[in-house]
Amino acid sequence: MKLRIIVTLKNGVLDPQGKAIQHALAGLGFQGVDDVRAGKIFELEVADGTSDASIDEVCRKLLANTVIENYRVERA
Repeated sequence: MKLRIIVTLKNGVLDPQGKAIQHALAGLGFQGVDDVRAGKIFELEVADGTSDASIDEVCRKLLANTVIENYRVERA
């Protein structure tokens, strides 16, 4: 089974990488970009019988810092 794990910063957490991207876009002439939030995407292939609890554990222990990040799991 293929999974896509999307990790984003929680609302209210400063995103210096997003601000740098926004500044670079303005420097390249792209107008109207009011905000940029950067995140991460992980693609995993796991055994069909892998439990949701096991997938959540992987996310919480390794892929996302749940103090400042949210994550969601999409099944392909």
